[in-house]
Amino acid sequence: MTIYRGGVGQVSWALHRITGVGVLLFLLAHILDTFLVVLGPEHYNSIIALYRLPVFRIGEIFLFASVLFHALNGARIILIDFWTDLTRIQRQLFYVEMIAFVVIMIPVTYLMVKPLVER
Repeated sequence: MTIYRGGVGQVSWALHRITGVGVLLFLLAHILDTFLVVLGPEHYNSIIALYRLPVFRIGEIFLFASVLFHALNGARIILIDFWTDLTRIQRQLFYVEMIAFVVIMIPVTYLMVKPLVER
């Protein structure tokens, strides 16, 4: 009996789907909150005021991380689709993707958390 043990390919696949759904849910929420302007500026402003809370700043960090991972992983998938020889090194490409993700996330997270700490 063969047992599938997963690996970076399965992790990449799962994270790509999860981040895609997360970004889609954000987009739907954003469309909804923008639609509230139809009800009047006071409703819209009250919803926008919620976004200034620290919990939403943390949510923005997760949103940026989701978009960044999804974009980097999508670029890796596109490269593999166009140059099939890259399938031999797909694991190394995933690790390069993760290094790029961390290198980009560190300064972005700092810049996004900085206003919270300075209060």
